[in-house]
Amino acid sequence: MTSVVSSPPRTIRIGSRKSQLALVQTYWVQAQLQKSFPDITFEVHTMSTQGDKILDVALAKIGDKGLFTKELEVGMLNQEIDFAVHSLKDLPTNLPEGLTLAAITERENPADALVVHEKHKDKQIDTLPEGAVIGTSSLRRLAQLRHHFPHFTFKDVRGNLITRLAKLDAGEYDALILAAAGLERLEMSDRVHQIIPKEISLHAVGQGALGIECRADDSELLTLLKAIEHPATRDRCLAERSFLRSLEGGCQVPIGVNTEISGENLTLTGIVASIDGQKLVKDTVTGIANNAEALGIELAELLRQQGAQEILSEIFAVIQRGS
Repeated sequence: MTSVVSSPPRTIRIGSRKSQLALVQTYWVQAQLQKSFPDITFEVHTMSTQGDKILDVALAKIGDKGLFTKELEVGMLNQEIDFAVHSLKDLPTNLPEGLTLAAITERENPADALVVHEKHKDKQIDTLPEGAVIGTSSLRRLAQLRHHFPHFTFKDVRGNLITRLAKLDAGEYDALILAAAGLERLEMSDRVHQIIPKEISLHAVGQGALGIECRADDSELLTLLKAIEHPATRDRCLAERSFLRSLEGGCQVPIGVNTEISGENLTLTGIVASIDGQKLVKDTVTGIANNAEALGIELAELLRQQGAQEILSEIFAVIQRGS
């Protein structure tokens, strides 16, 4: 009688950035997968990305082609790790050859949040004093807030979430604009002073969701990762990413979105704004959620007809000049 030797269960290596928020997100993914597949070992491997290392330059001036993802992607292509967990808003819409977006997890609140210095705890964003110093590292937030609140002073803020909050509390800023989801994941929801209404600031593409990236030819892993995908979030984020890709925008351009699903229908709203907030085009499309990517392309074309490409071309020229 021939004995059958079964191969030991596979060990799957998860890549993550080293920041506190990145690790919280990665350990959450690890726990969900371990729950679904108890016989498989999931190991976390950490790496530093370019965006983690350069903390004294505004994000838009560094360029955003894989600023927080490239080193992880090289690790996958070199077989050092099997998949990577990203904040989906940091993941470029065009991935390197050989890699794919395998799953998108259920979204936390995608909105932006106002976090204030203690002296402004009785204020909302529309009652902060003239000249209030607002910290943000996002051109998207900057452009939309300048449009509504030209009397504020805006100042770049870099570093991880803890560092940014320390700068706020030390009085360097009157308020910060941060992703509500990041604060929630770090169990710091008490610092959310106000959720910024979507009428004032549309959120970033993919904000609040996690994107799981892996090698496109790893069919076993692709099947496993579908266990943590959230279909409604996937459809919303695919529409948003298609919109951004169609406008050839990166993570650091003033493009904002909002998506809602009702039954089988998906509604996608998008905005493109100039950095000074003077020019702004905005529109909405609705269609079948299964055609999410087509909706993104449709909305991009609508905004192009309204001057979006000219606004973006001006922004790219300014960034390239290093202004």
